[in-house]
Amino acid sequence: MHLTITEAALNRLLQEMKTDQQAYLQIYYDTEGCCGVNGVPTIRWRDVKHADDLEVENEHLSVIIHPQQATFFENEMTLDFNQQTFRLTSPQGILNGFISPGELKRDVTV
Repeated sequence: MHLTITEAALNRLLQEMKTDQQAYLQIYYDTEGCCGVNGVPTIRWRDVKHADDLEVENEHLSVIIHPQQATFFENEMTLDFNQQTFRLTSPQGILNGFISPGELKRDVTV
């Protein structure tokens, strides 16, 4: 799996990181408040990488995904930022066109 992060997205991610600690950007399929396999592809910060997390190829950041959630994503994806929201796309189409920077809250309990 490979994630291309545009320059605009990278600049905003680095701005949001605001920490000297190692941080992982997690590609995440959020099912909270949804039933069954319904969910929303999104991203968030994580402080720790679990042994079963997979690394997502990337030129800029440490990006991870849980192996059970990888099936909800494409092998090639792009993360962009349009001055207000992040956008996660693949050659097949838009995975999530409206990821608020507020969703990047660091999740230390996962």
